[in-house]
Amino acid sequence: MASKLVLALVFVFDVIAFALAVAAEQRRSTAKVVTDSENTYNYCVYDSDIATGYGVGALLFLLLSQIVLMVVSKCFCFGSSLGPGGPRSCALLFFLLSWLTFVIAEACLLAGSVRNAHHTRYRNMFFDGNLSCETVRKGVFAAGAAFVFFAAILSELYYVTYAKAAGDSIIPSYGGSVGMSSYH
Repeated sequence: MASKLVLALVFVFDVIAFALAVAAEQRRSTAKVVTDSENTYNYCVYDSDIATGYGVGALLFLLLSQIVLMVVSKCFCFGSSLGPGGPRSCALLFFLLSWLTFVIAEACLLAGSVRNAHHTRYRNMFFDGNLSCETVRKGVFAAGAAFVFFAAILSELYYVTYAKAAGDSIIPSYGGSVGMSSYH
């Protein structure tokens, strides 16, 4: 039987990670080109950088959720063997898919946070051409939030099927013997 405490803890961490990823998408940095007071050059001015903190927070909460789940389930590889059958196969499938979505979510959140924190610091003289104020693309944090959602569902399913397979495991008995008697 799956521990309800573990399921609740992982669920709370995943909900927090999802909410932070959505907040990061809503609060991405924006920039505008500003001319200096002497009208000799243009430079970029960025607004709030809070999305970087939200993205890193989402990354850390998702990582914490995955660590808790892997420690409790012994990362599917260690511990006693699982009972054969459907739950073990499903647990393996959910394990692999949860790790895949976890890695994609972490990559999106990390890339978005790094890109959001990067601000172009150069200035542009009038004869140099157009100035480009680089910001994170719309949808990077949203993609991270979507994969956080998928990772959350798959991780919960992995833990439930793992617990079912662990509960179905049969411990072999080596103490019994076959009675030997004459055949009549």
